[in-house]
Amino acid sequence: MIFSLKVPISKTNTTINYESNLLLLGSCFAENIGSKFSYFKFNVSVNPFGIIFNTISLEKLIHRVVQKDFYTEKDIFFHNDLWHCYEVHSELSHSDKEVFLITLNTLIEVTHEQITKLSHCIITLGTSWGYRNIASGEIVANCHKVPQKEFIKELLTSQENEKSLKNTMTLIHSVNPTCNFIFTISPVRHIKDGFFENNVSKGNLFSALHILINDFNLLNTEHFKLNTYYFPSYEIVMDELRDYRFYNADMLHPNQLAVDYIWERFSETYFESATLSIMKEVELIQKGLTHRPFNPNTESHQKFVTQLQLKIESLKVKCPTIQF
Repeated sequence: MIFSLKVPISKTNTTINYESNLLLLGSCFAENIGSKFSYFKFNVSVNPFGIIFNTISLEKLIHRVVQKDFYTEKDIFFHNDLWHCYEVHSELSHSDKEVFLITLNTLIEVTHEQITKLSHCIITLGTSWGYRNIASGEIVANCHKVPQKEFIKELLTSQENEKSLKNTMTLIHSVNPTCNFIFTISPVRHIKDGFFENNVSKGNLFSALHILINDFNLLNTEHFKLNTYYFPSYEIVMDELRDYRFYNADMLHPNQLAVDYIWERFSETYFESATLSIMKEVELIQKGLTHRPFNPNTESHQKFVTQLQLKIESLKVKCPTIQF
């Protein structure tokens, strides 16, 4: 008997390998998948401006990066002993104004350079809910614990999400016309918005992606092809795993077992056998590097260290970009 449905995923024609340049953007689930790419030593950058939950904030950041529209004093504010920017995550906030601005503008320079070389941009959408700052009239990426009365909470429509995502793709293609896109919807449920409201929010994201991907696929011709894909992270959790044992204690965020399983399905879809073979070598080395001996001075451990270094050197001959 079959007790669960396996989500069908077609093998892609645009695979990811160790020569790929990757940028992951979006919700906290992008961080989960990004940590997997980092562990296996892919060339990857994950949320350089921190976690971004809504499509409008993502579009604003990409516009700044592509256009090199650098931050100035008018774009930041002081609150609770730190300088903040409504366009980036609180993890970047800083006590020194000048250092904060230098950090943000350096990120613009670095990310701009990365975008021009990307092979794949993987975007994980979190929610359609956003907070509009009353004073500026702008949707913010992060409220930075500024009092709630300063914002109006609103639900972005399917059309608004689709427009922002299309603008984001167009901006990236303006400096890198061959970049491939992979979209996914985060399986993290935003229950603080309400159970029903969370479903409406996710539904608007699904509708937006359905329109977006169909529209871009219609543009494809024999001589001009934009590769835009959807990976069903949300569906895998809801339909294949479908049990609270695959969640953390908050019952909202997928646990490590769930992330590992989603990564397994992703690997089946986007990695060829040669890449999977290298990943196995990387994993063996990673496990070796984390090994902690009872006595590091023994002959057997010194032999282990020597063999591990030989494995690293051998792998670097095949993949010079890999660094341990």
